[in-house]
Parts: sequence; structure tokens; C-alpha cells
Amino acid sequence: QVQLVESGGGLVQAGGSLRLSCVASGRTFSRHGMGWFRQTPGKEREFVAGINWSGGSTYYADSVKGRFTISKDNAKNTVYLQMNSLKPEDTAVYYCAADLYGRGSTASRSYDYWGQGTQVTVSS
Repeated sequence: QVQLVESGGGLVQAGGSLRLSCVASGRTFSRHGMGWFRQTPGKEREFVAGINWSGGSTYYADSVKGRFTISKDNAKNTVYLQMNSLKPEDTAVYYCAADLYGRGSTASRSYDYWGQGTQVTVSS
């Protein structure tokens, strides 16, 4: 069982930055791929960014490429999402997820555990 706890969400003006953190429980974090997804009311959860177990491979949705950066600190059992140049359309609940097979892929079905989510609101 892996528990994931996100933090760092909040209200920010367009053009601003936020850094989300997700701390994982357990001793196997270094073998996990990790991902960030987001969801707005009435819409399906969408992929934002993913990272493989070693941090050597990262993946981004086209909508955030060049603005968001995912990183993984295995010593701290933490995955981060640095979000720059935020836009109102980035407003959503952001979830982190753990992939026990280490891939960090774009597909939500590849992930085994999910956090409770953190709200990000970008005002125009």
C-alpha cells in the first residue's frame, strides 16, 4: 500500500508560478514511476506530466510543455511539479499518482495509487 499526499496548491495570478509536492509512503518509492494529472468539474482526468523510476525519462502534455517541469527526489520520497507561466485554463484539482512498474506513462490506467488532490486556481 502506498499513500500519496499532495501539497502546494493555491490561488495565483496568471503568469505566476506554483510548485506542487507529493510525498509517498513506503520504502519502494525509488522504483516507482510517478505522474501528475488534473481534473476540472464535468471533465475527465487528464495527464499533465510523468517521470520514470530513475527520473531519466519525463513526459508532458502538449498544453504544459515548456511551462511545467516534473522532478523526483528518491531520497525524500517526493515528486514535484514546478508550474510556471500559469494560465487560467490550468485551473484544476491536481493529483499525483504512483506507477509500481516504474514507467510514469501518460495513461491513467497505468497508475496504481492516487493522492487526494490539491486545488490550483489561476486568476486572470
